[in-house]
Amino acid sequence: MERLHMYHVHEILYRLRARQSIHAIAADLGHSRDTIRRYARWGEANGYLDPRQPLPDQATLAAALGEPTAPSHMTSTVEPYRAVVKALLDQGVEMQAIYHRLRDAHGYQGSYSSVRRFVHRLQPRTPDVVVRVETPPGHQAQVDFGSAGTLRVPLVGTLRPAYCFVMTLSWSRHQYVEFVFDQTIPTWIRCHEHAFAYFEGIPRELVIDNLKAAVLKAGLEDPVISEPYRRCAHYYDFLIHPCRPRTPQHKGKVENGVHYVQRNFLAGEHFADLDDANRRVRRWTEEIAGLRDHGTTHAAPLHRFLTTERPALQRLPRDPFLDFAIRPATVQMDCHVVVDGSAYSVPYQWVRTKVEVHLYDAFVQIYQGTTLLASHPRMPKGQSSTRLEHYPPEKAVYLQRTPDVCRMQATEIGPACTEVIEGLLTSRPVDKLRAAQAVIGARERYGDARLEAACARALQYGDPSWTRIKGILKLGIEETPADRPVAKPAYHYVHARHIDEFFDQVASGEVTG
Repeated sequence: MERLHMYHVHEILYRLRARQSIHAIAADLGHSRDTIRRYARWGEANGYLDPRQPLPDQATLAAALGEPTAPSHMTSTVEPYRAVVKALLDQGVEMQAIYHRLRDAHGYQGSYSSVRRFVHRLQPRTPDVVVRVETPPGHQAQVDFGSAGTLRVPLVGTLRPAYCFVMTLSWSRHQYVEFVFDQTIPTWIRCHEHAFAYFEGIPRELVIDNLKAAVLKAGLEDPVISEPYRRCAHYYDFLIHPCRPRTPQHKGKVENGVHYVQRNFLAGEHFADLDDANRRVRRWTEEIAGLRDHGTTHAAPLHRFLTTERPALQRLPRDPFLDFAIRPATVQMDCHVVVDGSAYSVPYQWVRTKVEVHLYDAFVQIYQGTTLLASHPRMPKGQSSTRLEHYPPEKAVYLQRTPDVCRMQATEIGPACTEVIEGLLTSRPVDKLRAAQAVIGARERYGDARLEAACARALQYGDPSWTRIKGILKLGIEETPADRPVAKPAYHYVHARHIDEFFDQVASGEVTG
């Protein structure tokens, strides 16, 4: 049996009791699987793998093996670089990246296994037990966003928080990685399209995290998918499988993929800007991540992808998904939202509500969550699209009564009403359309006969205004005989005092020309 430090023996037994596989223990601790199996058989024979019994300490294990408790005095080949390794670990750099940087920047000549053993001595860890689920080639991909720190905006130079979009094919473990500045729905869908184009195909299902770009309401049994993402899934013919909330192990492959990008590619690196990061990550994906010996499959992800998984993916459609943009908006008191200089009506029940406006090339859709509130043709800047049914009934009627409609309805009521409406609509300089609309609207409450009589009485008194007609109708005096209107007197304006009282010089002739 290979002689191991008691620390490693204790760690192996601990992991076996936690039901971690021999393959995983060997990969994590850097020992051969045969060595792990030998210690597993020895531990089983001595009752050390029974989780109901306490695990002996290192001294007890050493006595059982007949070995000294003190570790070997053999110095690790990584020991001279201890400070460098600790600094990289503090930055979150992954072991494989540490190995590459020790080799490239410091001339390290040792093996990756030595680096891994050294790191595990510095940072021993306790594994979580999960159920591994494998899928056939082309069947599934896992998708997530992760933090990418801050990156510079191309051509501008300012720093902004950035995010790492990762899609990992579950069978080959090959990845598509893209850095972006937001996690909005258009960015989420655009990254999907870029990933499908990179893979030259589409998996049959996607396991996604519960981010708002995809899932409006989390829940394994009844998740609510955002409408644009649902339409995208229909277009590309893939199934959406949201994770159970707060259970990242349900998408372990992409969680590991995001973690791998963060610690192996991003940690300790500097980029000119977002474009530089995306160029370099594409090269890294194919030359390092794609060619590595994957810890689970023990094969290069890129090779598995090219030879087996890519042919198993669904074919891409000829045209991309319909391009669109999403703008947040608030429904104003006039029942409209204003987006990109154009106004679109929304049912009045949603006034003062925050909504999402989905802008397509030829049309606009307005959503509140997953509820479609309205659809309109897309209007040029400065124009509006209004549907009368979006107003309350008592308000919509005013939009329906145009001047021509008012004239037409007045003729139905009678000649007096026709004269009143014509006078209101031709009034200058004040536009009295609203008054004309109010007069026509009175027929619904008082009837045509009473309204016609009220208009006649108002005309007889020389005051055919809406205020006078409304007063007549309220008092119910439209049928009462009217007194003959008094003719307006011809006014002759005279001074109360004679001009001579103010200008004596006029009377005396003292004023000269």
